[in-house]
Amino acid sequence: QVHLVESGGGLVQPGGSLRLSCAAPVSGFVFNTMDWYRQVPGKQRELVATITFGGSTNYANSVKGRFTISKDTGKNTVYLQMNSLKPEDTAVYYCHADWLRVGAYVYSDYWGQGTQVTVSS
Repeated sequence: QVHLVESGGGLVQPGGSLRLSCAAPVSGFVFNTMDWYRQVPGKQRELVATITFGGSTNYANSVKGRFTISKDTGKNTVYLQMNSLKPEDTAVYYCHADWLRVGAYVYSDYWGQGTQVTVSS
């Protein structure tokens, strides 16, 4: 099997920025919609942002104006640019696709491995 690779998490001060990536290591990257979710221990996973393969986007109210989801099909990657980060953005962030093709492999309800984002001074 071939899996997406998440990267870009880390420790950042309040007001700082990070860019998360969810990348396919092979060509032939096609999806219906791709989402970023986040989860804090003891809480439900929260939908943060969604992008369709056609490029339409949607955001949770808590991140509107601060986060931007985008895709680069040439690089087989979906990004989440996070600006003006707040301590309450601290969570593990996961990329998710309801339907995904990576190379010769097709997945439904696909979840990335997650990347930790910590916003703290």
